[in-house]
Amino acid sequence: MGKVGVALAAGCAAAACVVAAVMVGRSVRRRRGWRRVVRVLEELEEGCATTVGRLRQVVDAMAVEMHAGLASEGGSKLKMLLTYVHDLPTGNEKGIYYALDLGGTNFRVLRVKLGGQRCIIEHDVDLQPIPQHLMTSSSELFDFIATSLKDFVEREENISEPSQRERRELGFTFSFPVKQTSSSSGTLMKWTKGFSIEDAVGRDVSQCLQEALSRKGLDMQVTVLINDTVGTLALGHYHDEDTVAAVIIGTGTNACYLERADAIIKCQGLLTTSAGMVINMEWGNFWSSHLPRTPYDAELDADSPNPNDQGFEKMISGMYLGDIVRRVILRMSQESDVFGPVSSKLHEPFILRTPMVAAMHEDDSSNLNEVAQILKDTLEIPDVPLNVRKLVVKVCDVVTRRAARLAAAGIVGILKKIGRDGNSGMTGGKTKGGSRIKMRRTVVAVEGGLYANYTMFREYLNEAMRQILGEDVAPYVILNVTNDGSGIGAALLAASHSASTITENTNFIVI
Repeated sequence: MGKVGVALAAGCAAAACVVAAVMVGRSVRRRRGWRRVVRVLEELEEGCATTVGRLRQVVDAMAVEMHAGLASEGGSKLKMLLTYVHDLPTGNEKGIYYALDLGGTNFRVLRVKLGGQRCIIEHDVDLQPIPQHLMTSSSELFDFIATSLKDFVEREENISEPSQRERRELGFTFSFPVKQTSSSSGTLMKWTKGFSIEDAVGRDVSQCLQEALSRKGLDMQVTVLINDTVGTLALGHYHDEDTVAAVIIGTGTNACYLERADAIIKCQGLLTTSAGMVINMEWGNFWSSHLPRTPYDAELDADSPNPNDQGFEKMISGMYLGDIVRRVILRMSQESDVFGPVSSKLHEPFILRTPMVAAMHEDDSSNLNEVAQILKDTLEIPDVPLNVRKLVVKVCDVVTRRAARLAAAGIVGILKKIGRDGNSGMTGGKTKGGSRIKMRRTVVAVEGGLYANYTMFREYLNEAMRQILGEDVAPYVILNVTNDGSGIGAALLAASHSASTITENTNFIVI
């Protein structure tokens, strides 16, 4: 029995050693796996770094590209499109004006009543879905819109006082690529967003709508043709005359601003009486070697339908932030088993949307329950440990912070171009004689869910603005959130360009 006992004891000891070795091995692998995912995060942070020095390089690059785009067609990746909008609302407009907002699978009709003294007395909105079959037939599409517009006008004017003017003025927001030929006309370059109406390409979209209105017996004039960014500027300027630029930061992103006539080299001779014009930058296509690009950005761009295009937009807009985060989590999951087996959902582009990133980023629960829920429901990654959830929050933070700070640099780039950044070409905000430059109050209208609804994004952007501008200049630059510039702004521009008010507004632009 003694020999048996010794053998049994030896066997148990050996088994214990094997178990211990396995456990130690697992522990070592876990630590190694954890170090690998931490290294992925560290590399992401390094690649996304946006020091103030780097942001100022982006500011300078933006201003340089703006100059180039204004000098000649094709002179820059920034298109710097002419809008032919010389006159913005002053706040003195009165009367009833209409707007049509077409930019996707729905369109909206608005009726806006203005009372002067920057007062919008009321505005009514009607939202209409566009039937799928009409997205391939131009005549039917514009006839359908004209019929809906006529029904809306008749319905609205039956319940309120009729307009004193027989002809009603309409602002038309058309958010598809258009080459503007005047403030009220433009040629459709191509369709996007699921539309494919071939016989409309190359035609004046205002004329298409005007002809449909005539066929339906509605006496309405398309007074202005704009995109949503210009509408945002109009609404911002209506409420605050110091508004000189507008930025949309939502699913997509763009900017426009007021430019001096003599700075628009590519249209010299066209501007004879106006002091300036609104320029549609199409800044989503901005690119510079100073932008902090990572391998995840390169992969996203290569996989997109438009590689080497819209580079700035792909780094800062809501359409793409969620997918950048997904790609980082996929890389971490491939490097280690901290997320468990690699989920097939991690290979699905755009399955992780930016609102989900915001929800995880701003999860203030002690156990990060919202993070766990989104990982489980959307990415099918269950039972994620708390320390890994914290890692995910950090990824969201890094990607969002870079986007917000780059957007801030873009805004300051516009201010630098028009001499509103406090430097006027000098350093330190001083003239050569050492005296302080007198700062003018400058307002930028901002619209879009990314800025308006994502608190951390907004805070990071505002922080970067202060850092880039400096404590002496930053208080003079105000970002004002607007709402529905694409609709109300179009009606306001119809008012400012109407025959009854144009004489009051001509040449008001002072930059």
